[in-house]
Amino acid sequence: MARAKSFDQNEVLDKAVILFWKKGYNATSANDLVRELGLSRSSLYDTYGDKRTLFIKSLNRYRSEIVSKTIKMIDNSTDIKKTLKDIFTHICEQDLTAKIPKGCFMVNSAVELSTSDSEIAKIVEQNQKDIEYSFETALLKGQKNGVISKNKNAKSLSKFFYNSIAGLRVSLKYNKFRSSIDQVVSLNLSVLDN
Repeated sequence: MARAKSFDQNEVLDKAVILFWKKGYNATSANDLVRELGLSRSSLYDTYGDKRTLFIKSLNRYRSEIVSKTIKMIDNSTDIKKTLKDIFTHICEQDLTAKIPKGCFMVNSAVELSTSDSEIAKIVEQNQKDIEYSFETALLKGQKNGVISKNKNAKSLSKFFYNSIAGLRVSLKYNKFRSSIDQVVSLNLSVLDN
């Protein structure tokens, strides 16, 4: 009879998300995992499989716990202009105030692994599609309510904002100049005014 696990698997997975998010996949060693997750190697591998499997589970956990909150915020938006500004502001505050900015776990994973791992590439691609769909739906609602100009295609705008946010997350990892970041954010948001 198998012994019951004496630890919370989701709590351990949350720790793995933070570790992989901070260090990336390739720079995270088995020793890092054992030390940071507080499990023996055997418990780690018996529960989560190998490092790659744990990474994929972590990426999916990030989607379900972090990305889903952003999507819910977009879906529930009654003012997409304000919601987009809030998203940009949150991202900037998060990374400009961090000692070591982590960026976005999904974007980091795309940059590091999507060209070499098709399964990870599919997760990243589905994440992008989900966010773009939410943006498009909210932008269409804004156009219907007369808050956003109908001169621009909502699907194109949704792709523009997704890519703007992804680029900002990368830029914030090395650019700490608030004035230049604020200019970029203002320019991005000004697209909705025309």
